[in-house]
Amino acid sequence: MLKPLFLCAATAARFASALEFTIAGGQIYTPGLAILNSPQPGTPLGGHTIEVSLDVSTNGRLPLPPYPENSPSQLHNITIFLYSYETGRNFTISNGTESATIASLGDIMTSEPGSTVKHVKWTWPDCLVGDGQPSEIDSARGVYNISIRQSFRLNGEEHYTVFDVPISVTNRIEESFDRPSCDELDNDLLTPEEVRESADDLPAMFAPGDSTTLETSGGSDGLAPGASGQGLGSAAARGWGERLSWLSVAGIAAVMLL
Repeated sequence: MLKPLFLCAATAARFASALEFTIAGGQIYTPGLAILNSPQPGTPLGGHTIEVSLDVSTNGRLPLPPYPENSPSQLHNITIFLYSYETGRNFTISNGTESATIASLGDIMTSEPGSTVKHVKWTWPDCLVGDGQPSEIDSARGVYNISIRQSFRLNGEEHYTVFDVPISVTNRIEESFDRPSCDELDNDLLTPEEVRESADDLPAMFAPGDSTTLETSGGSDGLAPGASGQGLGSAAARGWGERLSWLSVAGIAAVMLL
């Protein structure tokens, strides 16, 4: 059963286009091999750090790196940014190279060796210190998107996708000596058109019920080559509604940037 869930009107009014999120068992399925465990779309965040939890094994279907060179499916890298058209900010959470001050994080795929779930913990930068909604016109606090970019090979084809999850930086963030400078992490914003041109247009995949296959060096999902995995998208997949608990979140989210 598909259930629409909308962000509050005040938040929705700030966004430019509607995005549909497919959530099953609390996991958010992306147009790629990684699956987002948290945060959920529309979550107000704060505290000392933000944590992004990702399953990089496609729920156990994909082995961890290093992959055989000729493996038909592999997750090359994941980079994460935090951006907002409202504030004009585009912060690097992880671009694959750890900064000297550890303001931005290193390679996500090689963190937490042996674990299929990666917990990306990033210290909020100094300009996001505060409590509640932004109170000044030039505040950096407010509505943001966590932008998850995946470079991967799926069944012999190379892909690059961008997946944005709206959150709000409105919970309390206290001053701390270890907060990096916002200017150190900030990047230029690209237009939505530039982002669309750079990324592949793929649907969310591998939610329960889809017939998308995932071929590895041992076959598809560890079975015989060509066997079906599970993902999102086909009309047949939606027939699983009587057996599974589905949640389609029609969140209003800002357009993507690179």
